[in-house]
Amino acid sequence: MTVIDPALPTTDSAAEVTFADLGLPATLLDAVTSLGFTTPTAIQAEAIPALLSGRDITGVAQTGTGKTAAFGLPLLAAVDPELPEVQALVLAPTRELAQQVADALSSFAAGIDGLEVVSVYGGSPFLPQARALKRGAQVVVGTPGRVIDHLERRTMSLDAVKFLVLDEADEMLRMGFAEDVDRIASQAPKERQVALFSATMPPQIRRVANDHLTDPVAIQVARQSSTVASVRQTYAVVPFRHKAGALARVLAVTEAEAAIVFVRTRSAAEDVAVSLVERGVAAAYISGDVAQGDREKIVERVRSGAISVLVATDVAARGLDIERIGLVVNFDVPGEPEAYVHRIGRTGRAGRTGEALTFVTPNENGKLRSIERTTRQTLEQVQIPSPADVSAHKVAQLLGRIPARQAKDRLSLYRTAAADFLAEHPELDAIEMVATLAALAVGDEGPLPRSEQGDDMDDALSRATLRGGGADHADRPARPRNASRPTGGLRYRVAVGRNHGVQAGAIVGALTNEGGLTGQDLGKIDIFSSFSLVEIPGGLSPEAFDRIGRARVAGRPLRIQTDSGPRPSRGGPAGSRGTEGPRREHREGGARRHESGPRRAPARDRY
Repeated sequence: MTVIDPALPTTDSAAEVTFADLGLPATLLDAVTSLGFTTPTAIQAEAIPALLSGRDITGVAQTGTGKTAAFGLPLLAAVDPELPEVQALVLAPTRELAQQVADALSSFAAGIDGLEVVSVYGGSPFLPQARALKRGAQVVVGTPGRVIDHLERRTMSLDAVKFLVLDEADEMLRMGFAEDVDRIASQAPKERQVALFSATMPPQIRRVANDHLTDPVAIQVARQSSTVASVRQTYAVVPFRHKAGALARVLAVTEAEAAIVFVRTRSAAEDVAVSLVERGVAAAYISGDVAQGDREKIVERVRSGAISVLVATDVAARGLDIERIGLVVNFDVPGEPEAYVHRIGRTGRAGRTGEALTFVTPNENGKLRSIERTTRQTLEQVQIPSPADVSAHKVAQLLGRIPARQAKDRLSLYRTAAADFLAEHPELDAIEMVATLAALAVGDEGPLPRSEQGDDMDDALSRATLRGGGADHADRPARPRNASRPTGGLRYRVAVGRNHGVQAGAIVGALTNEGGLTGQDLGKIDIFSSFSLVEIPGGLSPEAFDRIGRARVAGRPLRIQTDSGPRPSRGGPAGSRGTEGPRREHREGGARRHESGPRRAPARDRY
């Protein structure tokens, strides 16, 4: 039994080992190096050589020890990319972990032509997963319940499986997946390699190991340092629809040179980054969809100061070491505490202090408590800055620049203009004029009329609208405004609605991409069953109107037309529109969700 005891002086010897010493194929070694990994963790240094030699292993390892690469790299080395059959299967207890593992394996396999990784889990459509499997995926990462579904419907076969991983086996058993795990393992060939990982090794886990593993190498490692002492860890309770506005205000008042915002999915990375750019933040995103060359350019721009905010998925941020990062924001609570440890480790480096802020929705207290148990620290609750706090911060910064600017002189033009203005307005004293100038300088145009305020009564920071989809990178310049649109506020009707699965972001994307608009050109969007109403206060030019009419959303043409019907009341549409109430979408950035959660499914399908 190979045991790495935390009380033993193993750190120095482990540090001498590099990934180049572990016997990885050149393609995988190149992938690891490009992701920024050089020195393996203890579990990686022990597990990778054992698995590459063909042995089964049991790994007792806590979160934060690098388990995914420990089994993922040998797994990929065992797969034949020219054989379009499932050859490796990873079972995970939750869909979040399945997604994370699949993303990690995809990043490791980026340089292997023809190798496909597919994740399958409950709570998402079955048919797209079935189609991906039919195309010949060699690696499948899934939850036990959904894997059983695919086996029963014959959309997946395990006949060619030669590598099986049971990740977080103790959690799978705790969630009631023991029979499913046994059933899946029994359908794989007898001649296969198995890696079992668990945080603990109670009798029931030993039974699973005895039933499904052959003469395994037993590896046990200590928990890595769980959190960085120099990082202040905080959280704030933020409803999902207010996250983007809250993020913009946090970034507006931070003293950090640069920040990383972590999200759970690739699409959210782009959505959040674009939302920030629309609000005037120098932001960009990296995810599994961003090519390695582009990723390196973006990271270098963060290092140089050209970009101040980087939005990233967990996998894309692996190996990042940027000294300027003083703030980490968990826009989404990570799926497991291990990811939290990795995320906050991006700040507080090189002797600096850092801050980590996690957005927690009202129903995510359980995840927060799990993080606190794992890190053995209590996170401090803080309040999100208000719009007034943001304005006060900007004014303080502005006034703080006065002495340096005054020292440079060449102010006679402005002194004359100010004196002339005060002479023409004797009722206005100097302090009142300076206050007004400061408000204008920080973008505060004063309170909106009540009819124009958003539902959350927020300022321009939360009224800015997300441009949906279509960005090459989130830091590209804003689209020019339409120069020839008519005056007067107008409302338009588009032929897509709730029954077509449409979301406000998709409508916004079509309007901005095809109509030459920006987010600030748009008003409210009311989504009904079969159509939606969009307010565009400045109206549309005939050219933009024609282009938008031919655009498609949710597979359907928008067929835009000027709306001449009665304006819906807050309780629902009036007059001939019947009694159906609109679903009002708040364009706060990111993927749009609703407070009512999904229908509860059987336990197997919830994961």
